[in-house]
Amino acid sequence: MFLDMEGFRSLSKDDFRVLTIVEMGMRNHEIVPSKLVHRIASLRHGGTSKVLDNLHIHKLLHHDSSKYDGFRLTDLGYDYLAIKALVNRGVFASVGNKIGEGKESEIFEVSREDGTVLAMKLHQLGRTSFRAVANQRDYLGHRTSYNWLYLSRLAATKEFAFMKALEEHGFPVPNAVDYNRHCVIMSLVQGYPLAQVKQMQNPEIVFERIIGLLVRLAEHGLIHCDYNEFYIMIDDDEKVTIIDFPQMVSVDHRNAQMYFDRDVECIFKFFHKRFSLFFQESADDIDGSEVDMDENGRPYFSSIAKGPGFLDKELAASGFARKQIEGGVEKDADSGEESEDGALSSELNESDISGVDSLHLGE
Repeated sequence: MFLDMEGFRSLSKDDFRVLTIVEMGMRNHEIVPSKLVHRIASLRHGGTSKVLDNLHIHKLLHHDSSKYDGFRLTDLGYDYLAIKALVNRGVFASVGNKIGEGKESEIFEVSREDGTVLAMKLHQLGRTSFRAVANQRDYLGHRTSYNWLYLSRLAATKEFAFMKALEEHGFPVPNAVDYNRHCVIMSLVQGYPLAQVKQMQNPEIVFERIIGLLVRLAEHGLIHCDYNEFYIMIDDDEKVTIIDFPQMVSVDHRNAQMYFDRDVECIFKFFHKRFSLFFQESADDIDGSEVDMDENGRPYFSSIAKGPGFLDKELAASGFARKQIEGGVEKDADSGEESEDGALSSELNESDISGVDSLHLGE
């Protein structure tokens, strides 16, 4: 999706007020009734109708009259709300070029007032296929109903939490700066996706470092689940940075070994195909970790022992086996997701309605 920022600065406080009302209404309505928007907005002299028309023209709202007259947020409308809230908080001041795109997110450069360049990641889970995302991402817990706003916001919340915790435990990840709704702001990684690297000075050392990080994650209770050449960055000094975290699961997840073995196999296949590396069992520790390996040098998941920092417990990663006691009733940790209504309500306040005039847009 192209993030068309033209016209952002021209939007008024009333425009953002109505956008926010529609967002709130989508907690309970797929299409938010126009009457409800008018009643809550309470703009004088037919102002709400004018605002709705303006937002529809700018493709921030979609109009639907198939069952009743109403509106829903578009992708761009949700992007605007998140960007506005972060600008209001002073996280960044300008939006630049798109620097990356995947199946479930887009990444843009953003700049602070002092010129510091950061990365802005917009999660877009569920915009194309609810069913596919629900099948592949199980952090919805036991929730059976959801919309793409909640799904994308949850992915951003998870990623920010994982990234911040991993950085605090010494993992090479981007610095987590801030987030709002489906948008995560992080430091800009100076490097390239491993998939784009054709030559390397020390492929064996880099390979061992990458496998070592995978094992360290498991020792901290986490499995990446998308550990491949597209989500590992490497710079000119062959320093490795791991990216993309919302899908991470606990080592107690029912499919933990399958996910771990798949991550290992992705790295082995890539280095064998790209750099012609051949692997065999080694007596040396992998990046300081004592794990058993098969005859081809692949670490055994069953031999990895959790270290002192159980990040799956700290972050309630999907599949974590802890039981919570609430009102005398046990329930799985993964079923205790924050409620959609409460999560969205906490983000919708008057501070989100003001202060948009300060945004400067980079072309």
